[in-house]
Amino acid sequence: MTRVFLLDDHEIVRRGIHDLLDAESDLEVVGEASTAREAISGIARTSPDVAILDVRLPDGDGIEVCREIRSTSPEIACLMLTSFADDEALLGAVMAGAAGYVLKQIRGSDLVGSVRRVARGESLLDAHLVAQTRARLGRSEGNDRLGRLSPQERRILELIAQGKTNREIAATLYLAEKTVKNYVSNLLIKLEMKRRTEAAVFAVRAQQHHYPGVDGKL
Repeated sequence: MTRVFLLDDHEIVRRGIHDLLDAESDLEVVGEASTAREAISGIARTSPDVAILDVRLPDGDGIEVCREIRSTSPEIACLMLTSFADDEALLGAVMAGAAGYVLKQIRGSDLVGSVRRVARGESLLDAHLVAQTRARLGRSEGNDRLGRLSPQERRILELIAQGKTNREIAATLYLAEKTVKNYVSNLLIKLEMKRRTEAAVFAVRAQQHHYPGVDGKL
């Protein structure tokens, strides 16, 4: 028996999906919610196999709910349901770890089939699309983060990526070691990172992906 949780702010939609799924001998609806907050607490309480999540909600969106579920209970498959084909929502669903993304115009039999497939661990998202999405978002995020740094901070980040210590960076740039330490602390804050190893990995990836304005250097 596959246990399913429904999240949609429209009662009629929830009732229709509920009746559709409960008519199947191998599917059982174990809970419903109309808001993101209700869904998070309800899913934690009922431990479903599949969560069908409406993308647009009055107190947030299903993508955030998906991200929360996948971070705490990765065994739960999330199937995003929406009225509109929205590239931004699709990108968000991919990055949140959703197993599928379907329109509400889908036929009932196809929705049932989709629930069964994601319950078996299959992904309804095209692998090529997922790869493209991750690459595009990675470049965009990398660009945004690099844009926060001053030219001097970028130079220091490049040297960090080369494995240089604060003392070695200070000698290279003719700065006091304490000044370099302050630069490193500031650039970590701007990059939203806690360790210099994270910054080093980020810098190497920036060079490998040739973010606009990088050209092999930061």
